[in-house]
Formats: sequence, structure tokens, C-alpha cells
Amino acid sequence: MYGYDHFGMGLGGIGMILVWLVPLILLVLLFRRYAGNGEARKDKTALDILEARYAGGEIDREEYLKRRADLKD
Repeated sequence: MYGYDHFGMGLGGIGMILVWLVPLILLVLLFRRYAGNGEARKDKTALDILEARYAGGEIDREEYLKRRADLKD
């Protein structure tokens, strides 16, 4: 009828799979993002930032050691 025979529902079975699969994937991604994998997310500490600056060459060894000693106290 009308020359479409078996394509009257658009994508047919593939469309129904997508209707269920896309929201399911979105739910899984949201759950993984907000629930995490059980580990507490750790923000960078001042010592981590200091080590990154030293490794990047922003500060020299003397300044690194001085600031590290200040942070450890």
C-alpha cells in the first residue's frame, strides 16, 4: 500500500531498539558519573599543586623545599 510495504513504522525494529537503548545508556552514564566506582573523589591538595609546579619548572628547588617545609608544619 502506498509503495512502502514494510517501512510504514519508520525504522521498524531498529527504531524500537533505539527507543529503549538510548534512555538506558543515558541512565547508566548518569549513574556512573554521580555514583562513581566506590572511591571517594580526591581534590588536589596544596602539596600536589606544589609538586606539579616544581615538576613543570615554574619554581626552583629551593623555593619548592621551602614551601614544602611550610606545608608540612
